[in-house]
Amino acid sequence: MRTVVLIAGLAVLAGCGTATTEAKSPKAPAKGPVKQAGARPMNAAAAKAVKANELGQIPVLMYHRVIENPGTQDDRTPVQFRTELERLAKENYVPITAREYVTGKIDIPAGKHPVVLTFDDSSPSQLTLTHDGTPLPNTAVGIMREVAAKHPGFRPVATFYVTRDMFGKPDRVEQAQLIAWLKNNGFDIGNHTKDHHSLSGKPQEQVAAEVAAGHELITALDGPAPASIALPYGNQPRTKAWALKGKKDKVAYDYGGVFLAGYTPAQSPYSKEFDPVGIPRIRSMDKKGDCLKFCSTAWLDWLQANPDQRYTSDGDARSVAIPKFQQPMVANKFASRTLTY
Repeated sequence: MRTVVLIAGLAVLAGCGTATTEAKSPKAPAKGPVKQAGARPMNAAAAKAVKANELGQIPVLMYHRVIENPGTQDDRTPVQFRTELERLAKENYVPITAREYVTGKIDIPAGKHPVVLTFDDSSPSQLTLTHDGTPLPNTAVGIMREVAAKHPGFRPVATFYVTRDMFGKPDRVEQAQLIAWLKNNGFDIGNHTKDHHSLSGKPQEQVAAEVAAGHELITALDGPAPASIALPYGNQPRTKAWALKGKKDKVAYDYGGVFLAGYTPAQSPYSKEFDPVGIPRIRSMDKKGDCLKFCSTAWLDWLQANPDQRYTSDGDARSVAIPKFQQPMVANKFASRTLTY
């Protein structure tokens, strides 16, 4: 069931409602520059100069196949995907991984905006390697690297939520090669469950079994332990936290975030409003039909028209730089890193 929520005065459709845990008010920040042992002072004047707002909203874009002849509303053509990346680069977005996002390790230049590129279902159109280990040109990875070469500073990184199909390669040796290539080239690998079955309405043991199977699928191929999961179809289990943390037999998982499949920009990980069990994503699509307001082109237009609502970096990963009036909205665990102006 979808509900209507308000973001900065704009009514949007969202996925099933998620609870937000209220944190206690953080301590007031020390006056003057924030200092850490052995580190240079962080500069409030510099943060103000770039209008830093590290509590601003972050677009988490959701992709599936990148193919010449789209068969579903989730597919994008290579031209459409390349055009969207070019737009992101020109509007000063820098890709970060879902792992970096959910762990609060956002390290991008001053004045830039983070964007999280996520890919579901491990399609061959996302990554296929030639015999010499080079991504095919019109695959998602090939296009990302092409755009990054044209726009220095635009990181060619993304998070791939894989299933047993594993980029169309049933052979375990080939699967391991693809996982190794992603890992060695700075890409993130996330859990999408092994069999892509909805977790809605299932008992806790079954939810844990399906999430653990997807987790083991990656680690058994010598991949890094996932830091996040994208729910199949965006469907949450009866108790949302079951997808975040659990155990089945010898496989335990403990994630920093659970990603959904719909409709709004996401909260900063430094915000009290950040909800790790229900992180929204935005479907990549032009402004038409039900995407007139609620898909990537529409939301990027809105963020461009409302820059004060968008996450803007101060260029220092150690600080959480914000206008002074936003201080009460910083999550407790990041209060010591707050830099206000």
